[in-house]
Amino acid sequence: MTIEPALASRAVLPAGAVGGIAMMLLGTLLFAMNDTVGKWLLGAYTVGQLMLVRSIAGLCVLAPAIRRAGPEAFRRAPHPRLQLLRAAFSTLEASLFFWGVSTLPLAEVITYYMAGPIYVTALSPLLLGERVGWRRWTAVVAGFGGVVLALHPSPGTLSPGALCALSGSLVYALFLVTTRKLAGVPGTVLMSGQLLTSLVFGGALVLAYGWTPPGAVDLALMLLLGIGSLAGNLCVNHSLRLAPATAVVPYQYTLILWGMLFGYVFFGEVVGPLTLTGAAIIVISGLCLFLREQHLQGRPSRPTMP
Repeated sequence: MTIEPALASRAVLPAGAVGGIAMMLLGTLLFAMNDTVGKWLLGAYTVGQLMLVRSIAGLCVLAPAIRRAGPEAFRRAPHPRLQLLRAAFSTLEASLFFWGVSTLPLAEVITYYMAGPIYVTALSPLLLGERVGWRRWTAVVAGFGGVVLALHPSPGTLSPGALCALSGSLVYALFLVTTRKLAGVPGTVLMSGQLLTSLVFGGALVLAYGWTPPGAVDLALMLLLGIGSLAGNLCVNHSLRLAPATAVVPYQYTLILWGMLFGYVFFGEVVGPLTLTGAAIIVISGLCLFLREQHLQGRPSRPTMP
């Protein structure tokens, strides 16, 4: 589902701002379409089957880049244990997303996941050694309030699907933290690791819960899950090469709008007012955090983020 942090260099070319925004919007649309296809397929197939086939497709598409990188790039990549942990987080958050959307509205699960950067800020003092000032803590508290509103907890709403979605968003935050700590590792190495881990995990689930033979159309859609995810990340990375992050990253929140539209069109899902309010608070909090961090990163004299 989720939008991964860019693994490419972020050259700032203001003249390409329009192109960068267009690529970000296209990447977000591809992610939303991918999520919709996944939810559609879950009506007939297990999460393990989707994870297995999508990882095979992703590895096939990534094969030329793996060949160009060569085995030396993988042997020399630093922090192998942290790479493995990141791959495990990636596999787990994707699986929890699929389990979540199997019973919850698409936009609702996406809303939980878009709170990932808020969790990252809350965890950064402990896991990244960063200082978080009162402005960002205020945004974090507001963001958590938005999550509570979106979850609207009650004995009837705390379903296994809701718990999967909420847990998945927390694991996604840990995935973002480990990705930040592995900033020096080539993107091909990171992507290969998470796809291989997903392949093993999906295969284990298929052995445990069985395989339902798909038709030609469904098999094509399963393969599209892996291709669409890579294509979405390619668009996001390219957008960050064309334009400043401050110009393009806010447009990732259109993923919630696409989730609402596709959820209504394909599954007849209507998001309630509490979820809408919570989503709005999460978006505003996330944007405030992002803009504040961009402002602080522009101060080279400060080694930590106050």
